[in-house]
Amino acid sequence: MTLDESYDDLMKVFSEIENEDDMKALFQDIFTEAEIKDFTIRWKLMNDLIEGKAQRKIASDLKISLCRITRGSKMLKKKDGYVSRLLHERIDETHR
Repeated sequence: MTLDESYDDLMKVFSEIENEDDMKALFQDIFTEAEIKDFTIRWKLMNDLIEGKAQRKIASDLKISLCRITRGSKMLKKKDGYVSRLLHERIDETHR
């Protein structure tokens, strides 16, 4: 199996999981604690950006560099970006 095929297979596994506990178990099995913390911080900072928090405040609160926040900010600025659309939809739902 090539790396591309492995990636596709992993995405299929992720998409087939319907239960939050099973997804947590999978993540805990295949990712290190540091990797989980890393993408959790990325998710938190993008949520904070969507909510309009200042980048310097986010950096201070999460104890991360502004460079790291810039990457999240760029992801959210993509017009066709899935993450941006997803987070905006979630914000819209909570404000209804």
